[in-house]
Amino acid sequence: MQTARDVLTPDALAMLQAIDDAGSFAAAARELGVVPSALTYRVRQIEDALDVLLYDRSSRQARLTAAGTELLREGQRLLSEIDAVANRVKRVATGWESQLTLAIDSIISKATVLELCESFFALGAPTRLKLRDEALAGTLETLTSGLADLAIGGAQDSGTSAGIHSKPLGSVTFIYAVAPHHPLAAATEPLTDEQLLQHRAVAVADSVQRGSSLTFGLLAGQDVFTVAGMQDKLEAQLRGLGGGFVPESMARPHVDAGRLVVKKTERPPRVVRVSYAWRGGTERQQGRALQWWLKQLEGPATRSALLGPVQWK
Repeated sequence: MQTARDVLTPDALAMLQAIDDAGSFAAAARELGVVPSALTYRVRQIEDALDVLLYDRSSRQARLTAAGTELLREGQRLLSEIDAVANRVKRVATGWESQLTLAIDSIISKATVLELCESFFALGAPTRLKLRDEALAGTLETLTSGLADLAIGGAQDSGTSAGIHSKPLGSVTFIYAVAPHHPLAAATEPLTDEQLLQHRAVAVADSVQRGSSLTFGLLAGQDVFTVAGMQDKLEAQLRGLGGGFVPESMARPHVDAGRLVVKKTERPPRVVRVSYAWRGGTERQQGRALQWWLKQLEGPATRSALLGPVQWK
């Protein structure tokens, strides 16, 4: 006995659509250039394989049962997907990747990333984009582990692994900030390590899965509130749940609005050089989607915007 996979072919689904469009087996047979008995036989084969009735035999019209209606609806979807796959295969053959995965560090402006995505989609390219939210060492680990093709925002010591290439994105200055109602907001400056140690720090969890994780600005023995990303860290500090170093560009709107207070510490300001990195060799070996993104990242305005105010909403 034939199985569902044997009978539910694109031709069979198209035949069911033709019967529904024509309204009867006889009319559909004329349009398809076959005898009505041939259509009846093929429908019986599908019904036997599925063990259901697709048409109400009490009517002279080709009236679908509930099961037949569901099969026709799903059949239309499958035929559309088959057409879409065929188009994608043809277009991918021109050099476009089927999917490009981007690892985005939490210090990067998501608004800018989405603007770039919008411009990419406007190309009409067949490449699907996938974004991964990462932090600290985990951003670049996605490249070495093969989970991403392009990483934006990792530390600038990334190009040491085989097959990984990187270029500088820019520098990020971190400032120590607390909410106005936090005890350290009114403390005498510069804040000492002893003062900081008495208060909870907010830290971003490293998304690295293997290897050593990174931490910045934490003191041994200090109470730590760990969050998923830089936007969560900012929100926690705005609520007075702790203090910590945050990118100046990210904190500046809140400082200007009086929602955060910048405090000098005994430690010098931390400036972190960040980069973007990618998998792949020469331009000839790269897919067209990766080439497009790398070209955008060459622009000074784009690099500056990516390191601007972080908006993950």
